[in-house]
Amino acid sequence: MSPAALFSTLFGRTLPLAVLVGALLAPALLALSPAVATAQKKPPAKKKPAPPKIRLPESVRTRPSHLMDVEPASRERRTELELAASQLDSLIEDKLTEQGLSPNPPVEDEVFLRRIYLDVAGRIPTLAEAQAFLDSSDPDKRIELIDTLLSSPDYVSHTYNFWADTLRLRERPQPNIIAEPFLAYVKDAIRTNKPYDQWVYEMLTADGKVWENPAVGYQLRDDGMPLPYIDNTVRVFLGTQIGCAQCHDHPFDQWTQYQFYELAALTAGTRTRIKRGDPGYEKTNPANAMISEARKHYDKGRVPGAFQRMIRANTYSVSEVKATLRLPHDYAYLDAKPKSVVEPAVLWGEIPSKAKNASPRHQFAAWVTSPDNQQFQNMIVNRLWQRFMGVGFVEPIDDFRDEHPCVNEPAMEYLGKELVRSGFDLKDLVRIILYSRTYQRAASDYDVTSGQAFYFPGPTIRRMTAEQVWDSMLTLAVRNPMPFQRPGAEELKPYVDVDFSNLTFQQAKAQSERFAKTYFLSAYKRELNKHAYQGNILCRASELPSPQRADHFLRQFGQSDRETIDGAAKEATVPQILAMFNGPITHVMLERGSAIVDDVLAIRDTRDRIDAIFMSVLARRPATKDRLFVAKELSRTPNDNVGYGNIIWALLNTREFLFVQ
Repeated sequence: MSPAALFSTLFGRTLPLAVLVGALLAPALLALSPAVATAQKKPPAKKKPAPPKIRLPESVRTRPSHLMDVEPASRERRTELELAASQLDSLIEDKLTEQGLSPNPPVEDEVFLRRIYLDVAGRIPTLAEAQAFLDSSDPDKRIELIDTLLSSPDYVSHTYNFWADTLRLRERPQPNIIAEPFLAYVKDAIRTNKPYDQWVYEMLTADGKVWENPAVGYQLRDDGMPLPYIDNTVRVFLGTQIGCAQCHDHPFDQWTQYQFYELAALTAGTRTRIKRGDPGYEKTNPANAMISEARKHYDKGRVPGAFQRMIRANTYSVSEVKATLRLPHDYAYLDAKPKSVVEPAVLWGEIPSKAKNASPRHQFAAWVTSPDNQQFQNMIVNRLWQRFMGVGFVEPIDDFRDEHPCVNEPAMEYLGKELVRSGFDLKDLVRIILYSRTYQRAASDYDVTSGQAFYFPGPTIRRMTAEQVWDSMLTLAVRNPMPFQRPGAEELKPYVDVDFSNLTFQQAKAQSERFAKTYFLSAYKRELNKHAYQGNILCRASELPSPQRADHFLRQFGQSDRETIDGAAKEATVPQILAMFNGPITHVMLERGSAIVDDVLAIRDTRDRIDAIFMSVLARRPATKDRLFVAKELSRTPNDNVGYGNIIWALLNTREFLFVQ
């Protein structure tokens, strides 16, 4: 049986609970957790056994007292945004009518609740959150919940995962580049709701070291690759793929190799390393000189890795110099000669007048982010529309060309105008989408590879991302899913920053030893293991080292290796099935001290316990047929606690859990 067929069989919606339980309890796959296994043992006759030891770290079992403050959603604009959402609905429904189609019906509260938590917070709701929403009679409770989630640390964490996939964020893009300040900068831009045009402009023009000006991390991601940098930037922010034109005229689009080099000439003066004339750099590279000096002081000349990493990291500093770009030596077209100098030019439109006298790099950034650059608006609208609806107005989302027509240009253009009118407020753009009737309709089963256009009678059914699965499992397992947050510029700078103009070996040695004990990668990972269970660090995906190792749960479920733009995979695989059946993160949930075990055991009535299990895992109360399966399972287990564990395990391995509906 193929992996896809096996996935469909085991995760199918109609698979009886009893069958799943049988598969889950197969001895070859499953070892019961101590909390459940203990319940099967007969206690000694004369004395009561000691309760099982709680093996989950204390740091994840205590609710956090405070997390980062998040820019709240503006309540003053709510009415205005609701009207904008209504206008968006009209444009979507006009297109459906034109195609002879009808919109899907509105979803019930249970489906909306789970969908909005997964889409905005990146996780399923807790038992208390689900009960509070479903029990509320407030007619505005959906909009209230949207605004609450958009103002939560969960939104920052989940949105960071979204951008990490797009921007290819890695903690070490190269061995000697320390990128954590840039990763923290991206989170901070989301947390403060920095205007999108300002955020992108900063990344394209930042100068200095990454702990002095964290936005330089965007440039450092493509260090040493100036032409791929242009290709990646235009693709990410303008939805135009010009990479083929780096070597020859684009075979499927209008772009020529000469145009590619004209655009690349605008950033040809960007430098990512320190250079002669910088502090401490006169005739010799100061990093090389310091490491050579260190070899004289360390036994057998073996300079510690932390010393070398710290010194080398200080050689990465972004700046702009005057420079020209020449065509390659093998340029083969008649419009210019090989190796001739190329004058800078943009692909369409013109450089904004306010930037005419700026440096070429700033001219490039001004052109990309200009409110007159329609593609800058279109790209982010299309990207966010796909994020929440499952399919973009244009597919693939970052390849706008005649062969990939927009299925609803009026709707996309309307959202672009609203974005510009708001001052490039991404959170307000998201609110318009989420407030809409279109988003709150029943989902359709649609395959983007079908070749059929999708006109948005509602969102599409889609499998959770790897990060959504991981963060949802943590929601069931722990009270504090963020026992730590990754360091930013302020934390790292004292341990890594040096001034080559007056640095002595003894100063470098002392500082490198402090670095080795704190943020040097091996030491930092050892510190994170204080929050681990069976080798898995129990923290949200946004705070874990990225990308994870190949055998980690996140990578098994398709987390990108962060080498390609939007590189996450969504295909079903056998390792995913095994990870859900018997992986360490699954076992966490049936450990004594886990959130769901404590919640269920705190309830006395069996019926209420079953309600709590279904609400915790699926964000809904059990239907009549569910209760029949549950009753059958409880009747066949000698101990109810074992039955509850089996039910939890079975629900985790249903399609209903793994898919966003």
